[in-house]
Amino acid sequence: MKDQLEITRTNRRLLNKIMDNYSLEDLNKVPEGFKNNLIWNIAHVVVTQQLLVYKLSGLPMMIDEEMVAKYRKGTKTEGFADQEEVEKVKELMFSTLDQTEKDIDAAIFKEYKEYPTSTGFVLKSAEDAMGFNNFHEGIHLGYVLALKKSL
Repeated sequence: MKDQLEITRTNRRLLNKIMDNYSLEDLNKVPEGFKNNLIWNIAHVVVTQQLLVYKLSGLPMMIDEEMVAKYRKGTKTEGFADQEEVEKVKELMFSTLDQTEKDIDAAIFKEYKEYPTSTGFVLKSAEDAMGFNNFHEGIHLGYVLALKKSL
């Protein structure tokens, strides 16, 4: 699972670099033809990793329910993410992965509630979830790159 985690970290580094190179206004802008913005896509991958890997394993997530409600699957950009929220997302992008690595080492991922993804792939373990999460984060990196061109 550590190889999967390193792929996630690599993707998050790319997203972090994008966050560092865009203004707060640009991070919040929803270009014509899109329903979400840069910050939504980046926060969404943090939320999704927590839901897929932790919640479905029956373990506590490292994010609050307010963040889940705002950025989970099926939501869209509503409102403006202020600088404090952007900084929180930046911190969570890596702190959640650092804790996931510790939890892998501690072998806490024992149970998993089977979950059929929207692509039709059924997740049956935390390891499946980490692999699928990388696929999911790659999709959202693609959206972020498309959004960048539209700003």
